[in-house]
Amino acid sequence: MKIKQTLILLSAAFVFALGLFSVNTQPVAAQSCGEVETSIINCDIDENAEGVEATGLWSVLLLVINILTGLIAVAALGGLIYGAVMYTSAGGNVEQTKKAMGIITNVVIGVVAYGLMFAGLNFLIPGGVFN
Repeated sequence: MKIKQTLILLSAAFVFALGLFSVNTQPVAAQSCGEVETSIINCDIDENAEGVEATGLWSVLLLVINILTGLIAVAALGGLIYGAVMYTSAGGNVEQTKKAMGIITNVVIGVVAYGLMFAGLNFLIPGGVFN
């Protein structure tokens, strides 16, 4: 039981440290978008853009999609680690092994489904999500 708790603690610390090191620490200067100061969205709007692409809502939508992609990746990594710890600590318990394999299978299905959704959004949104 002590080994299981140690593995879970180390896994959580690894995920936390990975999140800390992936944060962009570059200083961001506020831009002026019309009369509003902002450092979240990009104000360099293409003059030839038409429709929704010429608005700040477009930038916010892209920002939200990118943040969700990162959160999905962290959740999937946590699910895989949890399933792997359950699988390795199952010993001879068949039910725990089935439960762990079910968790790993569900995580893989979720990542594939999100990847397909992301690819669909890249197809639907002109210019793709990472524009």
